[in-house]
Amino acid sequence: MIRSIISTFIIFAICLAASAQERHRIVILTDIENEPDDAQSLVRYLTYSNQWDTEGIVATTSCWQRDQIADWRIYEILEAYGKVQQQLNKHEPGYPEKDALVKMVKKGYPDFGMNAVGPDKDSEGSDWIIQVLDKKDDRPVWVLVWGGANTLAQALWKLQQTRPASEVNSLVKKLRVYTISDQDNSGPWMRRVFPDLFYIVSPGFHENNETAYHYATWIGISGERWYKFPSGADTTLIDNPWVHENVQKNHGPLGTEYPDIEYAMEGDTPTFLYLINNGLGVPERPDYGSWGGRYELYTPPFKKWFHEPETRPIWTNTEDMLKVKGKTYISAQATIWRWRTHFQNDFAARMDWCVKDYKNANHPPVARLNHPNILTVHSGEKVSLDASNSSDPDGDKLSYHWYLYFEPGSYLLFTDYQKNKNHSLDIENHNQPKAQFIAPDVDIPQDMHLILEVTDNGSPALTRYQRVIVNILPKK
Repeated sequence: MIRSIISTFIIFAICLAASAQERHRIVILTDIENEPDDAQSLVRYLTYSNQWDTEGIVATTSCWQRDQIADWRIYEILEAYGKVQQQLNKHEPGYPEKDALVKMVKKGYPDFGMNAVGPDKDSEGSDWIIQVLDKKDDRPVWVLVWGGANTLAQALWKLQQTRPASEVNSLVKKLRVYTISDQDNSGPWMRRVFPDLFYIVSPGFHENNETAYHYATWIGISGERWYKFPSGADTTLIDNPWVHENVQKNHGPLGTEYPDIEYAMEGDTPTFLYLINNGLGVPERPDYGSWGGRYELYTPPFKKWFHEPETRPIWTNTEDMLKVKGKTYISAQATIWRWRTHFQNDFAARMDWCVKDYKNANHPPVARLNHPNILTVHSGEKVSLDASNSSDPDGDKLSYHWYLYFEPGSYLLFTDYQKNKNHSLDIENHNQPKAQFIAPDVDIPQDMHLILEVTDNGSPALTRYQRVIVNILPKK
């Protein structure tokens, strides 16, 4: 048993190391212009585009835009990006040239859902996805679906018709899909026909009712504006006055392309918040939690707003529990809104980069551990935590916060709830770079996830993280 647990944690360590070093390959499918939020998300995406290899931006349809696409709007936003790309490179290297991104823009088939899947339904978008998968590159391909998913479905359908099954299976295993609900009926088809397809989704459609979106994880980005769910997050960060001040006004050509909020702000943004290299997320483990939310792997029971019953496990809704100002919130949306102040400040800083020189803008701190991200201890042992080598590129003062992120780990699932009502861990010096705690008593091996937040005192204040997974073994 103990050998098995330790082997599992070696795998976790490999995942953590890979997530910190690997540039993710990304293809975006967007029903841009069905409402303002896709354009908003694309503007934010471009301010982080130095972190990834963008290999496709495909204009698609959705339930809101069934027979037309708007690739022209992508070109408009890329043109504005091109005017600030060199300015962004002054703050962090690696922002791609505008012309390179323009070559990635493709058209999907202008029809709805599975009507665009089958013989004679190829598009430059679906053919391009196949080319991306065929590249001699072992890295996964992340397909971020902001609208309908039928362009990806057509690519998989064509592969199934034209390639040996073993090759298709190999290519499917390279895919990682994070989709914003099911904005057409092709997503459920893919999940059923390709059981090995890695798929993050809050299943369901939103036609003639609001039920599906009310239960979706992704609305934690800003959904209080429209869907009125309970939240302890700061709602002033997701409204037009904040956007006007921090994005649109005096932030250059890219900020000018950011439209006003009409419904919810940037509903598609969680797909790439999930991949931002900030020390928090582990993309291969949606159950660990990140700015893009937290999901668990299971077969969800059928709901009336699903297109069809799910036939196998998918990465889908789970809940975090947060106490804010004495009130407890338990929801799927909390897995995203718990980080809102951090990711909104981060976006505001990057919009500043579009117009400010380096010395007059803020840049994120660097959170460093003086020990591995994976620790194995026995109950009763003192565990020392050390982030004293953390730094800030601007010389800002740093603050520290160590805490137990109890949902990802097993520890509190096996602990007497009455002994730990606050779902907390007594961490001595939790607000110092060096902290410590006593490993709790366990009867069987368990794990807990500790999060370190390092925040500077710049304007806006920026936060970076380290995750420490502590494997607790029974007393010797």
